[in-house]
Amino acid sequence: MMYGYYGYDGYMPFGEHFTFLGPILMVLFWVFIIVLVVYLVRGDTWFSHKHVGHAGKTALDILKERYAKGEIDKKEFEAIKKDLM
Repeated sequence: MMYGYYGYDGYMPFGEHFTFLGPILMVLFWVFIIVLVVYLVRGDTWFSHKHVGHAGKTALDILKERYAKGEIDKKEFEAIKKDLM
């Protein structure tokens, strides 16, 4: 003899109180998968602190560029250069 809806006797391990968790967990699962794929495709750019404009440059190189552009004068250049050395 079969009971309930489609032979289901109505027993649910967590009761009917947690039936809303299924769709929520499914959405969270797919968000996790999408984030993982994007992370793997882009590489480790989210957690690295590399600056695109200053990649591979030393502090002295950046200082020389600032002096060449006129952002700082000779006095500031020499003072900062002395601090860096």
